[in-house]
Amino acid sequence: MTQSGTGSEARTAPSTQSATPDRPRYDVTLRGNADGSRWTGRQRVSFRNASTGPLREVYLRLWGNGVDKCGTTGTTGTPPAVRVSKVRGGTASRPTVNCTALRIALAKPLAHGERASVSFDVSITVPERNDRFGREGAFRFLGNALPVLAVHDAKGWHLDPYVSTGESFYALASDFRVALDHPSNLKIPATGRTSTHPGRPGRSVTVSVARRVRDFAWAAGPFRTAVETTPGGVRVKSYWAPETSATGVNLTRKDGAAAVDRFGKEFGRYPYGEIDLVMTSEFGGGMEYPGLVLLGTTEEGSAVVHEVAHQWWYGIVGNDEYGAPWLDESFAQYANARFYGWDTRDCWSEVDWPSDRTALTNSMAYWAAHRGEYHLVYTAGSCALADLERSLGADTMARLLKRYAHGHWYGVSTTAAFKKAAQSVTDEDLSPFWKRHRIR
Repeated sequence: MTQSGTGSEARTAPSTQSATPDRPRYDVTLRGNADGSRWTGRQRVSFRNASTGPLREVYLRLWGNGVDKCGTTGTTGTPPAVRVSKVRGGTASRPTVNCTALRIALAKPLAHGERASVSFDVSITVPERNDRFGREGAFRFLGNALPVLAVHDAKGWHLDPYVSTGESFYALASDFRVALDHPSNLKIPATGRTSTHPGRPGRSVTVSVARRVRDFAWAAGPFRTAVETTPGGVRVKSYWAPETSATGVNLTRKDGAAAVDRFGKEFGRYPYGEIDLVMTSEFGGGMEYPGLVLLGTTEEGSAVVHEVAHQWWYGIVGNDEYGAPWLDESFAQYANARFYGWDTRDCWSEVDWPSDRTALTNSMAYWAAHRGEYHLVYTAGSCALADLERSLGADTMARLLKRYAHGHWYGVSTTAAFKKAAQSVTDEDLSPFWKRHRIR
């Protein structure tokens, strides 16, 4: 993500250190209303228990409720933006964590290595705000709108609260098949490889299949469109609102296509075959999703290169975005700086740490409480990685990142794992480096 201008809840959990439930498969069928602001249908998710002990429960994260929480009550009140009902395969409790977490007790304990599934009706109402889950004029953005499984690992269930500055999201690589029934006048960019077919009179069905992605997002509206294939073989589908600057759209398309090929060479070939660039004039900054990025676009272009870099750093190489946001934002901004050839030799001299508590590796719990310092994840983080490149040498740094990405492909990165990988490529003790750059 780029910017425009309490911890977890404990529950009885399986005895394990492996992230679970893993290998999720989502099968979703939704029908949209006339302007794409409301979607209703059915969702099924199957999963495996990777823990050594029995899995007795799962949690759904209803991130679309993050801003408005549980809605308002009373005769004129509004319900939560994302609602789940008619659960099968388990028994649902009342939503918690401001209606962003829904516990489902499984019908029977799931043994190690076994699969199970839950299914439910889902209703999604796009809020009236310009946001990653929101709208701009006739255009709808459905980022973090679909319920997804929470993760349990050595730290327990990750049920962190929603944050609007940065991200709270943590998910394992999953497979999605999503069918979106919509009015034919609406274009539907979406995660995955998409195809659109005729539906009932005046309607179409866009089907998207995505493998090994961490989330699924889509948009809806009367977009203008263009499609091209990069020299590296990636299909780039561009969608933009008509009033968006033509100069900015052209620059975004050019830089987006170049970035996906370049980062494919630097970090490993982009595996999804297709990426959608969604551009409007008023969207604040940019927001990344697997195979789809939302971009505020002016005549000067957009944050497309940073957001494309996130396809690797957060997407392919996953991380707990609430617990360690630097692992995606700092890495994406470092890639962005390299793409544009920014001079980073003296950037570290501009970093000002506000207090001894401020560390590059702080969680979103800290940054949400110190919003004025959050820019350090981008500025100090990219500078630290540029400084590491100078310490190791450009060729060694390039090998390190490519090898590290390969070793964590579709997996989860941690600060400890990256520090260990960096230390393995040099005889120099990097402990003073980590201390100097507050990588703890």
